[in-house]
Parts: sequence; structure tokens; C-alpha cells
Amino acid sequence: MSFLYVFLGLSLLILGGEFLVRSSIALSFKLNISKMVIGMTVVSFATSAPELLVSLQAALDGSPAISINNVIGSNIANIGLVLGITAIIGPIIVSKDFYKLNWPVMLLFSFLLYYFLFNDNVLSQTEGFILLVALAIFLYILIKTAKKEDVSLEEVDDTLADTSYFKIVVWLIIGSVSLYFGSDLLVEGAKKIATNMGVSEGVISITMIAIGTSVPELAASVIAAVRGEKAISLGNLIGSNIFNIASVLGFTSLIKQIPVTEPQILSRDIFWMLGFAAVLLPLVFLKKKLVLSRFKGLFLFLGYLVFIYLVFKTTL
Repeated sequence: MSFLYVFLGLSLLILGGEFLVRSSIALSFKLNISKMVIGMTVVSFATSAPELLVSLQAALDGSPAISINNVIGSNIANIGLVLGITAIIGPIIVSKDFYKLNWPVMLLFSFLLYYFLFNDNVLSQTEGFILLVALAIFLYILIKTAKKEDVSLEEVDDTLADTSYFKIVVWLIIGSVSLYFGSDLLVEGAKKIATNMGVSEGVISITMIAIGTSVPELAASVIAAVRGEKAISLGNLIGSNIFNIASVLGFTSLIKQIPVTEPQILSRDIFWMLGFAAVLLPLVFLKKKLVLSRFKGLFLFLGYLVFIYLVFKTTL
């Protein structure tokens, strides 16, 4: 029954996330927001909604380990699992924006999260506010830079501009309801599985929940790579990691501060997140510069498998 809860929860989160993204883009067009701003802000916030609802629900249910490790695990999965498999299928060309802005900011946010948690074993409301302000500054710089370079965003569907207000409202309702019940079922199922298996909630959240919330990105990347189309860019995944830390944990800690209840979060898990983030720069410049080759993708994927193995080995 617990696994059924998790399956239904993930399914509802994926469904809700999709409808929320569509309705958000359509509504943004109605409000005459530019396509570039929609892609860099609205889409990014909407795609982080599943993680946000899961973390918020877990924090309110008294499971802070799920709140934190949902984000840490998702960030690890984005690089090790999603980026790794996508690069194995087809090499990924890396733009200069990666090392000029996106990667340094991701590393900064990652170390900032580590400092906040290590400092007093809690992510407070003040620290959550700092994360959100820092995110706003990053978005401002990102949009300003994009305007100068006349960046186009292919991930924003122009056809959604013709969507009626009635359909937008229906999509918003479906998305919101699906996200609410999906997060509730997922957190409840994860807690029961952790109890039945004799492992911590942090272990389940950094593996099962993190992989589950990364499934949409993985599916989209694999399909694009197999078709020979432009795979999900490194910039998009880096952006997702930044939003996971700043918006998901930022908003959640504003509503309820998040304490560190499991020691492995600071002694192991967060160092894996920092390691995966840090290793990207030398990987990008090794041999074929600004290209993530199949070999580099395999390296990331094997690293992720080692991480999963060690997580369960030290707990079972």
C-alpha cells in the first residue's frame, strides 16, 4: 500500500506540474510578459512546484529530513542521473554562460545552503529570505544578460498564447489539486516505506523521492536525445538546481523553519551534492572542451550509482 501511495503521489505530481507549467505560460502571455522572461522565471518556478509542495508538506508533517533531502537528492539526480544518461545517449555542447554565470551561482547557492545548515543545524526564516533575495538578484542579472545577447528560448510553447481564460483556470485548478494531493500521498507513502524497511526518511527522500521528481526531466532529455534533437541543456539543469535550493527551501523555511534531524545530511549527503556540482567545471574543460561527451556522461552516471549504493549500504 505504501508503494501505491508513492506511485500515485508521483503520478499526480507529474500531472500537476505539467498543467501548472501550461497554465502559467498561457497566463503570462495574456499578461503580455515577454517570452524570454516567461522562460527564465515563470517556467522555472512552475517546474519547481512539485519539489516545493513535497518539501512544504513534509515540513508541516514534521518530517524535515524529507524537506532537505528532497532538494539535495534532486540536485544530485539532475547532474548524475539526468545529465549523465543524456550525455551517454548523445554529447552535449556547453555554452560559455555555463562557467561565466550559471555554474558559479549554482556552486554559491550550494555552499550557502551548507553554511546555513552547518552553522546551527537549522534553515531559519531569515536564511530562507536571504536565499529568495539572492535568487531575485540572480534572475535580474540573468534577464539583463539575456536581453543584451538577444537570447531565444525554445522551451516556451508559442501556441499557448491563444489559450482561453476558461482553459487556463481549469488547468490551474487541475494542477493545484494534483500537486496538493500528490505531495500528501508521496510524503505519507515515503514515511511508511521508511518505517517498514527500517531506514530513515532521509534515505527514502534522497533516493526514491528525488529520482521520482526528476523523472519528467529525464524522460524529456532521453526522448530529445534519441530523436537527435537538442537535448535538455546543461544550463536548464543548473537553473533547476539553483531554483531547488533558493525557491523550494527558501519558501518552505519562510513558512516553517527546517531543522536538520538526521546527521548524514551534513556528514554525507550535502557533500555529494557539492561534489557533483564542483566536478562539472573540470569535466567540461577536459579533453573536448565545452563538450560533455559520452565518456563524461558515463562518469557522472557511475558516480550516481556509487552514491545510491553507499546510501543504502550504510543504512541497511
